[in-house]
Amino acid sequence: MNPLTGIEPDLSALAAWAPELARAFVSLSSDIALVLDDDGIIRVVAQGNGAPLSSAAQEWVGRSWADTATGDTRVKIEQLLNEVNTTGLARKREVNHPSEKGGNLAVAYTAIRLGENGPLLAVGRDMGTIAAIQQRFLDAQQEMERGYWRVRQSEARYRLLFQVATDAVLLVDSESLTILEANQAASQLFDMTTEQIVGRPTTFGFERHSRRAVDELLVTARESHQPAEIRARLAGKISTTSVAATPFRSDDAMRLLVRIRAMDMPGIATELSTTLARLVDGASDGVVVTDSGGRILIANPAFLKLVHMNTETAVKGRSLTDWLGLPDDQLARLIAQVRRQGITQRVASRLLATDAQVVQVDFSAALLTEGDQECIGFTIHPVERESSEPDHLTGDLRTAVTQLAGYMGSEPLPDILRRATTLLERHFIHIAMERSHHDPEAAARLLGIDRERLDLPTQDKNTSSGER
Repeated sequence: MNPLTGIEPDLSALAAWAPELARAFVSLSSDIALVLDDDGIIRVVAQGNGAPLSSAAQEWVGRSWADTATGDTRVKIEQLLNEVNTTGLARKREVNHPSEKGGNLAVAYTAIRLGENGPLLAVGRDMGTIAAIQQRFLDAQQEMERGYWRVRQSEARYRLLFQVATDAVLLVDSESLTILEANQAASQLFDMTTEQIVGRPTTFGFERHSRRAVDELLVTARESHQPAEIRARLAGKISTTSVAATPFRSDDAMRLLVRIRAMDMPGIATELSTTLARLVDGASDGVVVTDSGGRILIANPAFLKLVHMNTETAVKGRSLTDWLGLPDDQLARLIAQVRRQGITQRVASRLLATDAQVVQVDFSAALLTEGDQECIGFTIHPVERESSEPDHLTGDLRTAVTQLAGYMGSEPLPDILRRATTLLERHFIHIAMERSHHDPEAAARLLGIDRERLDLPTQDKNTSSGER
């Protein structure tokens, strides 16, 4: 109907051109067009010049249109025919045809009558093509979302590692709001030793205008039993910090775990992730986050380098005790201590790499209560410790062992082992005497032997000199 005149247009003049119209439609905007008579019998099938919608569609000529559809959508064709016969135009309906490749071929049809007594023209679009376009769009959208979440997860990972490595952590008494303990990062932040920090009010290191806000933060966290966070400035520094206070119970007392971190970093996610990655990946200290059972969740490249592992995947899920020189029960006690006290400081230990190389380390740990999962953050610092024995003695022992190997072939193994036993006994007595400042009684107690046993046998003294 013409919207201006309200008169139905007369399409009778187009009736004779129905086959040509069908071909024109498929060449312009459709995938298939059908010319039907009043009984719904297909007289002409036109398909696009490219790949046909269905190679079997030409066999539909002479068949009822409804017979070409699957049983569940045949009724839609009947509705199309009734509507076009009544109004001259039928709205779009989706019909399924059996496909020669198996499955169904979905086509969305609309129909028009060419004049009062003219033929019906049904024009269809392949819904499979539209579905494929929609699927490609959904795939692209999902890939974008996956990329977004990969960036966010990477950012969260680096944030957590960066937090363990750099955040100043204060253990605060919730009643007096004084500092009970502080980590090494806090010492660096306030330019004081941890001993100088302990016992001070939590607000001591902040500039005058920020102290009231920090006090209110601590009181709010204490009374609400919920974490809270503010921005504050340090005394004598222009950079802004984030100050987060988390309440937790330590034995029978309430404590606050206060974390302070610098905020002068880029705010855009990609820039932030890149910055944190550079800072964390370039750190010389090993940084590890474990669950409350000591199993590794994430680790930085410095830790992987220390234990001689190539990828983070190789260490994830494994206990930290696989490399850290602590028995499982001692690590469990240490983690329990961290969960009670919030932090633990400077524990001397050793790190055993996969190739059996041993690295002397100091490590500290802090409770991480951000997020749903409670975690423990470890910072592992390689250290050079002084040897407990003189270098010349170690060298003499190495030389003597080499000389003992020279007896092979000239003396039986039991005699060589007796020489080795005497050599090692003399070696450890030398170490005990040096550690006890040449006090025989103290050296004997150190070795757990009687004083008389310090008098070494003399028959094998040539062993250490290499004489035979």
